[in-house]
Amino acid sequence: NESKQPLFTLEERVDLVRRCIKHIPNIQVDSFDGLLVEYANQRNAQAIVRGLRAISDFEFEFQLALMNRKLNEKVETIFMMPKDTYTFLSSRIIKEIARLGGDVTAFVPTPVRPALLEKLKTVE
Repeated sequence: NESKQPLFTLEERVDLVRRCIKHIPNIQVDSFDGLLVEYANQRNAQAIVRGLRAISDFEFEFQLALMNRKLNEKVETIFMMPKDTYTFLSSRIIKEIARLGGDVTAFVPTPVRPALLEKLKTVE
């Protein structure tokens, strides 16, 4: 999403994801430029899995799914809901908790917490 300004670079995010999922077999971490549906097509993917935290996410995600279907009708979009205990979470909220000295251990994977705290030190 070009309108977002992530705290970590693309390379840092890819590295963090790799570290977080290294114990899970048969998973690859990748990045791409361009349209998600085109990337899915290049990878011979049949589905895109998207998360919906709240009703407010649904309208945008639904429009995106319909546009992706228009661009490539062979790629389906599957929506998944998080556990209710995580519906309130967002990266913005996690960053704010960490900036203010709060403990984010329960909200981020183990490799992310020290990286987040270190990155916040360099940004401020």
